[in-house]
Amino acid sequence: MSGENVTTGSTNRLRTVSWRVRAALLVLCVIAGTVIWVTNSLLTDRFTQNTSNRAELRLALYSGNLLSELRRSAIVPQLLARDPELIRALETGDYSQSTARLISFVEEIGAASLVLLDADARTVAATDRNRLGESHRQSAHFVEAMRSNATVFTVEPRDSAGYTFTYSRKMDDLNVPLGVIVVEVDLQKFERAWAGISDAVLVTDSEGTIILATEPRWRGLTEDAALVRQPPQGAIERAIQATSDWTALSADAYLQGEAVMRKEARIPFRGWQIASFTAYTNVRERVNAVLALEIMGFAILLALAFYFLSRKNALRMALFQRESASLRALNTRLQREIAERERMQASLEVAEQSLAQSSKLAALGEMSAAVSHELNQPLAAMKTYLAGARLLVRRNRPEEALTSFTRIDDLIERMGAITKQLKSYARKGGEDFRPVELGQALGSALSMMEPQLRQRQVKISRIVPDDPVLVMGDQVRIEQVMVNLLRNALDATKGEDEPEIEVLLAAGETATLTVRDNGPGIEDLDSLFEPFYTTKQPGDGVGLGLAISSGIVNDLGGRLTARNGQGRGAVFEMQLPILTGEIEAAE
Repeated sequence: MSGENVTTGSTNRLRTVSWRVRAALLVLCVIAGTVIWVTNSLLTDRFTQNTSNRAELRLALYSGNLLSELRRSAIVPQLLARDPELIRALETGDYSQSTARLISFVEEIGAASLVLLDADARTVAATDRNRLGESHRQSAHFVEAMRSNATVFTVEPRDSAGYTFTYSRKMDDLNVPLGVIVVEVDLQKFERAWAGISDAVLVTDSEGTIILATEPRWRGLTEDAALVRQPPQGAIERAIQATSDWTALSADAYLQGEAVMRKEARIPFRGWQIASFTAYTNVRERVNAVLALEIMGFAILLALAFYFLSRKNALRMALFQRESASLRALNTRLQREIAERERMQASLEVAEQSLAQSSKLAALGEMSAAVSHELNQPLAAMKTYLAGARLLVRRNRPEEALTSFTRIDDLIERMGAITKQLKSYARKGGEDFRPVELGQALGSALSMMEPQLRQRQVKISRIVPDDPVLVMGDQVRIEQVMVNLLRNALDATKGEDEPEIEVLLAAGETATLTVRDNGPGIEDLDSLFEPFYTTKQPGDGVGLGLAISSGIVNDLGGRLTARNGQGRGAVFEMQLPILTGEIEAAE
């Protein structure tokens, strides 16, 4: 009887243990299922939102770059329409130098091409010489430009594929139409850049027609016509599609049968819209990676439980070992996939940084014209000093010649500093402003202009305060402004018997430099600081000096003004924020 009781007790205990183990396993499975379901829901929302935010950020970047290119090119026809060389060519019919002049402009402007049309819509000059002689009488950019007094933007289909985006403006002289200047904007470069980063991007005009797209076959269609929906066919294909999409939210659209996220943004230009389509593949892979890790963790727990419960069973042990090996292989594959995703993310960040740096380097073409203009002053001074040194050496006065060589060396250092600005602009980083003493900067500028002033026998009156006048800025650029003002004053006094230039430096609420001459004064004050405006003879200047100086002073937080004197002559004033003791300590 006792043996039967022991056997019965052991059986009951085994049944109790078996029931508890089953209950524990059931609870563990319920917890695992709940955790996986909650994790799937939370991570799907989070990664989908992250993908959506990245898509919106890319759209904002694409829209900004597109709008910046359009706005930058919009001012070009207005500037070229005032070019005296092109106007003279249209008036005289001599276009021998017009094509070369357009080619010299195209690299600085960054446009796809420049075309000059005469009044009969015939191409008389173009950066692409193969287009010379073409007729544009039926082209919208010619017809609309001749009818308008402002810059006209047109979108026209090309024979090959895509569209041509142009800005055009009528060129006239005394309200007599002479022709049209056409600037073609290169927007196809954005398509090539988008194709390497996003899944699909398109831009539509105000009528809903696709004018830019990473898929060439979409151009000219509407968005509904371009996005052909192709749902999976057949029960097996639908099951596979449902399994692959189990972590995705409801799709915004379908692109060739694949669910995609659609994001759009408005481009503040003629009602244009930009839209992007991003696949949920990245969201699925990231969510599945985390869920796989959780499943692996719960699987390991179950495997351990089964190991301790069935360690005396060789068959179950072998099965457990096979399952462990399979899980390790899965873990290795998951680690490789995670490493690959991290590498792709790093590549995307590098590509975005390279795109921002390319936008910055695009502005170097505009800056090069300004730098070449500023190098003319040191080169002219060097030529004068070399001529003086040659004369002194012939007269056996080597000490005085050595002084001229020293000044030439200073001018070479100044030219190096100017070109260094161009190099520093190409690198990443901001400008390095330092305290600048305006009295010393003025002395350096007068030293550079000394040969011209001595040759012209100009009377210089300089009034500088005893105390230093400090501002925060770049000394080389401030000296460029001073040299430009002195050069203009020197040119203004060419016709005077007793030329005089008065330079006054004062320190009050602002640091003010005043340059006054006794020349004839300024006739057109409104156009004085516009690019290419000049009253000099051809060859003496291109009208960039005051425009460059105004831009430099504005960058330093000041302003550059001009007015006519009470008697006669012109007065230029440069006002900069003065650097006090408190501001310098804060800096």
